[in-house]
Amino acid sequence: MMANEATDNEIILASGDLRVRVSPFGASLRGMWRETANGIQEIITSYSGVKNKVGGQGDVLIPFPGRVRDGKYSFNGGSYEMTRNDKDGPNAIHGFVRLKTWVTFLNSGESATFTTSIASEDAPGYPFALTITVCYTLRDSGLQCEFTVKNEGDQLAPVAAGFHPYFTVGSDLIDLDLLTLPFNAFLEFQNLLPTGNIVPVEGTPFDFRTPQIIAGTVFNTCFVAPLPDDDGKTRIRLSTMDGKRAVTVWMDASFGYVVLYSGDPLPETHRRRSLAIEPMTCGTDAFNHPEWGLVTLAPGEMFKGAWGVTPEFGDRT
Repeated sequence: MMANEATDNEIILASGDLRVRVSPFGASLRGMWRETANGIQEIITSYSGVKNKVGGQGDVLIPFPGRVRDGKYSFNGGSYEMTRNDKDGPNAIHGFVRLKTWVTFLNSGESATFTTSIASEDAPGYPFALTITVCYTLRDSGLQCEFTVKNEGDQLAPVAAGFHPYFTVGSDLIDLDLLTLPFNAFLEFQNLLPTGNIVPVEGTPFDFRTPQIIAGTVFNTCFVAPLPDDDGKTRIRLSTMDGKRAVTVWMDASFGYVVLYSGDPLPETHRRRSLAIEPMTCGTDAFNHPEWGLVTLAPGEMFKGAWGVTPEFGDRT
C-alpha cells in the first residue's frame, strides 16, 4: 500500500503526561506513551505513518476479529463467502474497516471520535449495512475506547468487534515480564484456526490466572471464560518483575474473549518486544461458531462496548 495524505493523517491526544496517537485511517490506535523529563516511556507500541505499521498494530477489527475459515459461513438461512485476505492461509481476516478512512470528530484535545459505514454491497460475502463509531478518550489515569455498531439494514446482521494494540512495560523482551490473565480456558488451535475444542488453562502453559513470568511462552491464543472483577470488568495486567512499571487492560462485559500474541513470527525489531492484548467480543471464527459470542443485530439495533488502558509507574502518583 502506498502511503498518502489520508492514510498518514494523525492526531495526538494529550492529558497530563500521557499521549495517544490515533488516525482516521482505520480509526487506528497508533501508540500511547508517557512524556517525562528523562524521555518517552511507551505503553502501547507506537508507529507513525501507515507504511511503518507492523503486525496489525492498533487496528480496529469490525465486523469480525480474527479469522473466518475459508472465508465461508452460514447465517440466518443463507451461505456466504468473503474475500480470502489472510496472508497465512485461505481465510478472511479482521473485518473490513482497517483500510477505510473514517470521518473524524474532535471532541477535545483529549478525545477523538471516528465513524464509518459498511454498505450491503461494499464487502463480498457480507451483504449487511452498518454504521460504526469508535471513540478514544484520554485522561490522566489512562485511555478509554468505546465502540458502537448499528445495523442500518432491513435484515438481521452478524456482528463482532476486536482491537489489536501491543503493550510494553519497557523491557527489552516480554520474557521476564509478569502476566496476570484471568481467563479459565482457551480455544484449541490448529493451523491458526480453532478446532472447536475449548481447553481449560489449568495444567497448561497458558495458566496465568495468578501472576506468572512469561518466559518462553509463545502466544497466538484466543482465551475464553473470563473471570471478571466485582464491577463486571475483566482486567489483564502486564508488569515488570519489580512492579515499578505495569499496564492493565480492562474490558467491559461485552468483551468475553481476548487474543494474546507474542509476535514470534514478526521481524527481529518487533519479535517478543511487546505483547498484543486484543480485546474481542467473540472467539476466533465465531461466524462459524456463533455460540462463541457472535452478536445478531436486528434492523436499527446497536451493539456497544468499552475497553481501556491503565498504566502504572513507580515514580508517578
